[in-house]
Amino acid sequence: MLYSSLLFIYGFLPLSLLIYIITPESLKKTVLFILSMIFCALNSLKFLEFMIIYTFINYIAGAFIWILREKKALSAVPMFMGILFDVVMIFTFRTESFAFLKKNIPEEFFPLGISFFTLSAIGYLIDIYKRRIRAERNFIKFGLYLMMFPKIIMGPIVSYNTFKRMFKSHKSDLSEMGIGFTIFVKGLVKKVVAADTMYMLYTAVKNVDIWKMPFINAWLGMTAYMLCLYFTLSGFADMGTGIGYCFGFRFPQSFNYPVFSTKIRNFVSNWHIQIVSWFRRYVSKPLCKLGESRFYRNVIYIMTWCVIGLWYRFDANGLLWGCFIGLSVVVEKLFGRTKLLKATGIIYTYAVIMICAVFLSGESISYSFNYLLAMLGGNKIFADSLTLYLLKYYTLLLLICTYFSTNLFRNMVMRSGKTKLRMIMGIFSPIMTVFLLAICTALISYNGISEMILMKL
Repeated sequence: MLYSSLLFIYGFLPLSLLIYIITPESLKKTVLFILSMIFCALNSLKFLEFMIIYTFINYIAGAFIWILREKKALSAVPMFMGILFDVVMIFTFRTESFAFLKKNIPEEFFPLGISFFTLSAIGYLIDIYKRRIRAERNFIKFGLYLMMFPKIIMGPIVSYNTFKRMFKSHKSDLSEMGIGFTIFVKGLVKKVVAADTMYMLYTAVKNVDIWKMPFINAWLGMTAYMLCLYFTLSGFADMGTGIGYCFGFRFPQSFNYPVFSTKIRNFVSNWHIQIVSWFRRYVSKPLCKLGESRFYRNVIYIMTWCVIGLWYRFDANGLLWGCFIGLSVVVEKLFGRTKLLKATGIIYTYAVIMICAVFLSGESISYSFNYLLAMLGGNKIFADSLTLYLLKYYTLLLLICTYFSTNLFRNMVMRSGKTKLRMIMGIFSPIMTVFLLAICTALISYNGISEMILMKL
């Protein structure tokens, strides 16, 4: 059950909100934990069983790290064992490396969100070892950190200290619910309308023989793929954030309009913000302390992005995508100090991001290089009849999706100040939100495509 399913939107979410609202303050944590377990069980009982065992093992590992904190060498043992368990789990379900561990597990079973709660668990264990936090004694509180249903699918990943502060300051009222509902519908529209439409365009291009793919088709397909990926990830992140608001939790922003940035480093700093920050905190910063030279730091930066690439895709394609992104940022820092026009910066960043995305989207390395060849005009075909068809039916939709993947609309609203435009938008916003929800409901009911595109993260 995803956030974009009708069962969740019209069944689980309103019912869980009603239960949470009428629950006394002293029992809200327990009730939210039970609701999160029910959410896992509605995906599958195996998922609930997996999450309880996974949470318990990390809870015990954290407790032992804290108990042995005075003996640094000894406390490193439960930390290492806990992290090893987390890494083995993510390798087990995202690769075939540990297939023997899945003998008694149904083939179709996949613990949704494993890439996110695994990073949360590893960060928690490291923070205890570094004495940044104390081990949590209350299993329910720790269970919510990993299993809380508004964040389990797509994060965001926050430190345990940050999560505890959210719990202390959380408040749930009609105003927060209104904001949360608006954010949720915004994310739903991103996923059901924008991402699914771009997915159809990308699929239409991808189904063409790679050796006969025209230049324009290749660029249209990769643009559609990147927009689909952005709207899918940011859409689910917004839905989770919106649900969090409804329950009184203000989760940090996951994306900040990264796709059409003016510099590559702006793209990486605004793309999956909490994920990039996590790898910076727990991977690149500790390694950078081992050396001071610029060359060493640049190598570490590229290596960190290689790991991020593997986090997205556990194969050579993911590794190459991360490597090229990291390398692009380093090259930009070394040679890109010349001031560029905003439009020029957007064009060159767009070109680099799309070329790198070829490796994230490709079925194999050979396919990715063949696709890249088509993007560079290697097939010596500029356009064909399919090109005219795609331009005819998708140009307007592509332009609309491109516009809403930038901050132009947000900036227009912010600049409106106290003008009539701001007042009109305030009046019609609730009506528009309900209207967009109705459209999304109709689309999900009609084609059911919304649950096809979520990456196995």
